[in-house]
Amino acid sequence: MADHDAPPTLAVDCGGGGIKASVLDAAGTMLAQPVRTVTPYPLPPDRLVEVVADLAGQLPEAGRVTVGMPGMIRHGVVVATPHYVTRSGPRTKVLPHLVDAWSGFDMRRALEHRLRLPARVLNDAEVHGAGVIAGTGLELMLTFGTGLGNAMYDGGRLAPHLELSQGPVKWGLTYDEYIGEHERLRLGDAMWSRRVRRVIDALRPMYLWDRLYVGGGNSRRIVGTVLDKLGDDVVIVPNSAGIVGGVRVWSLPGQAG
Repeated sequence: MADHDAPPTLAVDCGGGGIKASVLDAAGTMLAQPVRTVTPYPLPPDRLVEVVADLAGQLPEAGRVTVGMPGMIRHGVVVATPHYVTRSGPRTKVLPHLVDAWSGFDMRRALEHRLRLPARVLNDAEVHGAGVIAGTGLELMLTFGTGLGNAMYDGGRLAPHLELSQGPVKWGLTYDEYIGEHERLRLGDAMWSRRVRRVIDALRPMYLWDRLYVGGGNSRRIVGTVLDKLGDDVVIVPNSAGIVGGVRVWSLPGQAG
């Protein structure tokens, strides 16, 4: 339910390859075209905060900020993040000092201090899902991009996050490695799409969802022959949900504070 008295929201969607932002009104309508920048590496926490501040400076004034970023985020604090701890981006060398810098970093507090605005920081798939869920039944969000993102909602309430992307799937590979952008480029869209279907078919009996939403930048790469076989309980959603969800996370049950 939209809070029509809510201030404009700066919504920032942080990915492994790009970071984009816009400002939206209380109904989730963009007040400006999104601005985007390539994700810089190496990326210590203070650098990401400055990237967000730079994007904010290119947009209309906002009264609050939502940031979605990859990894395990609890109450605005980064427990672990998979890409921003590397030298040059996904699948490059992990730098121990960046692992240390990100572990336990209070991203929400840092953003509030830098931008002088109330902030919410969640996993990017959680923000994405907030932009599309109906708020009834068990709903699962899967995002296909640099890696695999996931979020689950029960009756519109966000469930505790699980980093499905880091789980083993096949041949000793994690889901990130099995279904991520690197493999899509290697396999081509048709073969990669068949992997997407195998992943969805394998997860269905684990979650028994009422509705599965499939989004992220690579959801548009799933070929038609595979889309036709995913099932009536699967809905493809636009990648813009990662921005629109920046407004709706403020109204999710149990997300106060």
